[in-house]
Amino acid sequence: MSDSFSVVENTATVPSTEAKSHETVIPTIRSDLEDVTKSRWGRVWPVIACGAGLFSDGYLNNIIGSVNTILRTLYPIAYINSPAVKNVPSIAFAGTVVGQLLFGFVSDHYSRKWSLMASTLILIVFAALSAGSYGANGTPSGLFTALTAYRFFLGVGIGGEYPAGSVAAAESTGALRKGHRNRWFVMFTNVQINLGFVLAAFVPMVVVLIFTESHLRAAWRVMLGIGVIPPLSLLYLRLKFQEPEEFTRERMHKYPVWLIIKFYWRRLSVVSLIWFIYDFSIYAFGIYSAAWLKIVLSDSAPLWKSFGWNTVLNLFYIPGALLGAFVSDWIGPRYALALGVFLQGVVGFIMAGCYQYLATAKNVGAFVIVYGIFLSLGELGPGDNIGLIASKTSATAVRGQYYGIAAAIGKVGAFVGTYVFPIIQARAPNPVRAGQDPFFVASSMSVVSAFIALFLLPFIGQDTITIEDARFRRYLEKHGYDTSTMGSKPKQEQQQLEQIQTMKSNSQSDCQC
Repeated sequence: MSDSFSVVENTATVPSTEAKSHETVIPTIRSDLEDVTKSRWGRVWPVIACGAGLFSDGYLNNIIGSVNTILRTLYPIAYINSPAVKNVPSIAFAGTVVGQLLFGFVSDHYSRKWSLMASTLILIVFAALSAGSYGANGTPSGLFTALTAYRFFLGVGIGGEYPAGSVAAAESTGALRKGHRNRWFVMFTNVQINLGFVLAAFVPMVVVLIFTESHLRAAWRVMLGIGVIPPLSLLYLRLKFQEPEEFTRERMHKYPVWLIIKFYWRRLSVVSLIWFIYDFSIYAFGIYSAAWLKIVLSDSAPLWKSFGWNTVLNLFYIPGALLGAFVSDWIGPRYALALGVFLQGVVGFIMAGCYQYLATAKNVGAFVIVYGIFLSLGELGPGDNIGLIASKTSATAVRGQYYGIAAAIGKVGAFVGTYVFPIIQARAPNPVRAGQDPFFVASSMSVVSAFIALFLLPFIGQDTITIEDARFRRYLEKHGYDTSTMGSKPKQEQQQLEQIQTMKSNSQSDCQC
């Protein structure tokens, strides 16, 4: 693959009204990033290596919901009456925000590859430490403090997967065939998160059946310890990974911060707001779904049955995510997001209205199906597309930081949601309203999110990354920035090397004479 591409200003007829409204002058790109000489595996494996680490996000974030349920059972007084009951399931989100901002900066300024390696190692170390958490003198309070601390640093590693992994995955899709790029990105980012969700629901059921409820102290540690396996399995692939072509070509060495802010602040605000709304609902629902099912099933139901129904519930993430991967290529990420989140809001209102009939032990199957459809539509819409949109609506030079900020604001939404949902339920006048109110809130926000996406997000096509890089370069040049300094080997450095080589060849010729 060559490092060069050309941009030709084209004022000819624009294929779509949407694209025409987005830019009055559309650059026609002749890009040779699509490397047809490589095998399919050769073109796809970099996307896998970069994006599949988000499986750890899905597993490690969702498994804590079941661990939280077990800790409530083991320590009904010490745990429930301590700050840990809120901190343990939520603190990883705070670490994730730190990781997203930190690794967003590092991945742009230094390296996509080594940012990925660092986040992978952090995940391995702190997933293991979380499983082996032990308090001072063996006290429960010490255990809760240790687990909270390890979960925070685990969150930093999870956060690193977003700006380093997803961004590099998006850039690596440039080598894939047009019309298939969005689906491959989604398959190895959001679908991986959802597979992690499903495994995080299935593992507790199996582990509790194996250990029985008499050995829950060992069970929750095994659940957390399994989280070491996914990042460990990616180490080799990531070690072989090379920096994406776009990154080596477009990276900056000096950042005109004010110019960048003026160029992207509106777009970043829209993407961040949509991500905040989505994570506010989806992570809170994910963490507390096991507890809600236990309420629906009644207190007499065994713990493994609650986890089993939670597994069925989480399986609904998968069809929505898989279908959404193709819909994103067919109609574009913006329309796919708006469609999915609007339908999710409609189903949420229906579920809230029928909650008193659904939330009974005899109707648990209906509860799971309707709730599952609600979750599935969320994956078809923002779940699949918000990361894709964040990856493709900024230039390569600032993509890690842009994505990291948007994802961090999303995780702030998740962090807020895990605190707000219990408050909403606690202040409800009766048990039925305690179940209804979270769905009313989430559904209202979903509908608002759909209109924001439909009217405020830009057009996103198969070549948006390359087009956006060209647009950003033109903007920088217009404002006096020297774009010849961009790239891993800036033009000035290349010219100096060429001059040195020319001088050497001339001196050798003189010697021969």
